[in-house]
Amino acid sequence: MIPLTLSSPSLNRLVLFTSRYSHSPFLHSFNLLPLIHRKFKPQFGVRCHASSSSSSSFTAKSSKEIRKAQTKVVVDEKLTAIRRLFSDPGVGIDAYIIPSQDAHQSEFIAECYARRAYISGFTGSAGTAVVTKDKAALWTDGRYFLQAEKQLNSSWILMRAGNLGVPTASEWVADVLAPGGRVGIDPFLFSADAAEELKEVIAKKNHELVYLYNVNIVDEIWKDSRPKPPSKQIGIHDLKYAGVDVASKLLSLRNQIMDAGASAIVISMLDEIAWVLNLRGSDVPHSPVMYAYLIVEVDQAQLFVDNSKVTAEVKDHLKNAGIELRPYDSILQGIDSLAERGAQLLMDPSTLNVAIISTYKSACERYSESEDKAKTKFTDSSNGHTANPSGIYMQSPISWAKAIKNDAELQGMKNSHLRDAAALAHFWAWLEDEVHKNANLTEVDVADRLLEFRSMQDGFMDTSFDTISGSGANGAIIHYKPEPESCSRVDPQKLFLLDSGAQYVDGTTDITRTVHFSEPSAREKECFTRVLQGHIALDEAVFPEGTPGFVLDGFARSSLWKIGLDYRHGTGHGVGAALNVHEGPQSISFRYGNMTPLQNGMIVSNEPGYYEDHAFGIRIENLLHVRDAETPNRFGGATYLGFEKLTFFPIQTKMVDVSLLSDTEIDWLNRYHAEVWEKVSPLLEGSTTQQWLWNNTRPLAKP
Repeated sequence: MIPLTLSSPSLNRLVLFTSRYSHSPFLHSFNLLPLIHRKFKPQFGVRCHASSSSSSSFTAKSSKEIRKAQTKVVVDEKLTAIRRLFSDPGVGIDAYIIPSQDAHQSEFIAECYARRAYISGFTGSAGTAVVTKDKAALWTDGRYFLQAEKQLNSSWILMRAGNLGVPTASEWVADVLAPGGRVGIDPFLFSADAAEELKEVIAKKNHELVYLYNVNIVDEIWKDSRPKPPSKQIGIHDLKYAGVDVASKLLSLRNQIMDAGASAIVISMLDEIAWVLNLRGSDVPHSPVMYAYLIVEVDQAQLFVDNSKVTAEVKDHLKNAGIELRPYDSILQGIDSLAERGAQLLMDPSTLNVAIISTYKSACERYSESEDKAKTKFTDSSNGHTANPSGIYMQSPISWAKAIKNDAELQGMKNSHLRDAAALAHFWAWLEDEVHKNANLTEVDVADRLLEFRSMQDGFMDTSFDTISGSGANGAIIHYKPEPESCSRVDPQKLFLLDSGAQYVDGTTDITRTVHFSEPSAREKECFTRVLQGHIALDEAVFPEGTPGFVLDGFARSSLWKIGLDYRHGTGHGVGAALNVHEGPQSISFRYGNMTPLQNGMIVSNEPGYYEDHAFGIRIENLLHVRDAETPNRFGGATYLGFEKLTFFPIQTKMVDVSLLSDTEIDWLNRYHAEVWEKVSPLLEGSTTQQWLWNNTRPLAKP
């Protein structure tokens, strides 16, 4: 799946999935900004070419021209309704900002929290909507420009974040409002860092940021049609897959809390909570997590969660770990109680919502004043509590621990990838046969059939994201999601891009392949081959320990750069072990702000691509495990790192222009296909699919 190029704290997300993990104070501050207030450098320009065997090129119509031709003037009733609420008692605002995230800064969210999608009609996973009394604008990144053009009506202005001359959302709202304006947000939906940056930007134009604690005005107009909150039960993640028990994880976390000079930590990132507690849920599509908050103190812990989701088995699991249950919506009371007891709370302002941090700050001030009056200052050395807590702000220590997989997690990832490869082999053998029989298949048909093949594998739980099944021009929509009423037929005369993944009980997969069912053009083969060269270059990279991912990003782009091409997304994202398909802190991206070094045990994707708007898309993706590399020298005593492949599935060789490849690159492809056959063919014994795999892993001859 495509790496996030803009932000979710760990993401995410619109916060760079990896930006919250920067170790540089300056870059950390820069990259934590969500889409609403980050300035972006202009993207590299690309010239579009015809997807034919001819070497001649053409300049494709701009998105602006296409959108202009499609524009129909409409009256947006949702915008009308939300603007009426601006003047309500207790609201009193001139603009309202609606981000993509839920209260936990999640990339994928439950349907009931998809407020930005509801108000705007744009369903991409990343974006920020801003509504004023007479304007509405939506910001999204290059993965979603084409999708947003199709989904936004004429009442909305599309802001192509990252393009030259496009203001950030905070800059825009500060400019369009009359001086002294009031900009409203739901404080549960903004990280503390994001809210502070927004506040600073709009204050330059004498505007005020207003926290609307008691009302989300999108919910007010959504009313009864709003989906119900998720209510499925939570399960235990077996220790044989988790590798480390809850008690050990909590002991390590508590040691880190005390080392930081704190006495408690509040955790809101859902994957961090699931990882620490060895629990899995199904509240969020594609992500095995549950909506919850976790407070861990030196001598106790509380899980804030909907009690109806907690089975007797899970209650015993939590009780054995010394964790008490609290209602999900009582988190602010829990934070207030910590301040009252003098807890020094460790908080990650890039992931914690500003409602929590503001509540803690206010409570600390209130109780500090009370203590000062009573002249009863004290410090309890047994639990680190103090009468005058102020909070300790730093990156969550869980993010790093979770990113470095233990042996059991790595083995689970390897095992699940091989089962996934078997499912994919059955699927691709079926698809090629159907296409050659001229079957009338849509992009949705293909995605549904892939799900069927995967669901037959042991341990299958869910897809890890919505399958990106794009034929021809739809493949150029980087995060395309086919819909039954509007998707295309799979055209055997056009490129077909399939980006998909699965959640298994022991691991998470993510793979992209691009194929042609007949004869690709010379242009398509050249672009594909250069993407493949970038993929190989990154796969074979060896680098000193401590190298941040952005240093490696150019390896994957270099072959494309040589002919003036590029792509508008990062090259690699972190992947969880039976957790989120996007996780931090690591990434491989041209966004240089993430200074997190790649470390032994991390997992990243390798997915360069190339896209010609309204023509075709190409992407090749494998998952890689960062591990120690054996080198004949160790300059300065440094340890060097490289990658081990987790994904084993054929890359279509008829898409390759062999004349562009070096002997070394041909050897890489042949070795890879030999490994694919060796590892996957035993899982296909007794099936006709084994012959398909044999045919698609034959060595490529050198010219």
